[in-house]
Amino acid sequence: MKDFNYYAPTEVVFGKQSEEQVAALVKKYGGTKVLIHYGGKSAEKSGLLDKICKLLAEGGVDYVTLGGVVPNPRLSLAQKGIGLCRSENVDFILAVGGGSVIDSAKCIAYGVCYQGDVWDFYLGKAEPKEMLPVASVLTIPAAGSEMSEASVITNEDGDVKLGYSNNMSRPKFAIMNPQRTFTLPPYQTAAGVTDMMMHTMERYFTKDDDMDLTTDLAEAVLRRMKTAVFEVLRNPEDYRHRAQIMWGGSVAHWGLTGCGISDDWATHQLEHELSGMFDVTHGAGLAAIWPSWARYVMHENLSRFVRFAVNVMDVPNDFTDPEGTALRGIEAMERFYHAIGMPINIHELIGRDITDDEIREMTRKCSRDYTSTCGCLKVLNADDMESIYRMAK
Repeated sequence: MKDFNYYAPTEVVFGKQSEEQVAALVKKYGGTKVLIHYGGKSAEKSGLLDKICKLLAEGGVDYVTLGGVVPNPRLSLAQKGIGLCRSENVDFILAVGGGSVIDSAKCIAYGVCYQGDVWDFYLGKAEPKEMLPVASVLTIPAAGSEMSEASVITNEDGDVKLGYSNNMSRPKFAIMNPQRTFTLPPYQTAAGVTDMMMHTMERYFTKDDDMDLTTDLAEAVLRRMKTAVFEVLRNPEDYRHRAQIMWGGSVAHWGLTGCGISDDWATHQLEHELSGMFDVTHGAGLAAIWPSWARYVMHENLSRFVRFAVNVMDVPNDFTDPEGTALRGIEAMERFYHAIGMPINIHELIGRDITDDEIREMTRKCSRDYTSTCGCLKVLNADDMESIYRMAK
């Protein structure tokens, strides 16, 4: 069991009509002029963007807007936002959308207060000393960025996708109205649940077996997300299960399911190269990589994979064949992915065979030109990374 610090400062305002409190919350946390950052047409077509603008204006909060965030958010738009915030004297950033919008908002918030290139933080060349406060009105539950310390940005120069984590970027508040997720397409819903489950699984698969309560909490999150996703795919306006998913995305990634254990994150790092190269949906990319990663590393802690098979995937425990039980758990996860419309390999993800040159290029990027490893359950070097990509092809 590891010693740990647990920090979760974000104020959560959850429920129907929760966005009505947005102006009061912005002022509570010191905002006087806000950048409303959002994605594309859905925020406009749903009427949510207009509503947020109207509520801020009625509450006496000035604002400017910047849309255009796409999945795998781009550094170039964040740089545009940094310039806008400086020219308009913005002192608070409000993300209206999902994880990509929130991640982009965090990048802007770092950059406004930094005289260098904000990409320095993602490259590990610098650490921020301050940033603008960030908050969110969540519309797509998945990434957990509404309460986490993480931000992932794609630099179009080289299609490099990198993450940066710092506790100062945890949002001041998160407004969560499950009704705002009723119109999410099935694929986006499924990919979101895949992402949030993986946030817990990256912590769950560890060599630290003695923090039982954390493990129990992780298994509860995984089981509940499995159940809820089928319910909302059947009935998109099922408020009860939409609420489970919206709250589950936050619980999965604010750190609770990793207290006292070592995180892995190899699947995420391997996937970042997939979405950086092919611009695929992040959750779908995780589903395409995880089964191969799991088979490659499972003997590092076989009992953990057996426990996952039995307690999460409802596989009968064959005490005479723990390896078989573990493998059947991985196979059950693959069936789950297929059942919700997710891929289980790269061919299914991108619709064609991946080439040897593409595998080598992803390996080079993931290993930072063969200088870096990833993972904790099994530390993966470049040869390991390439082997997993080839297993997943």
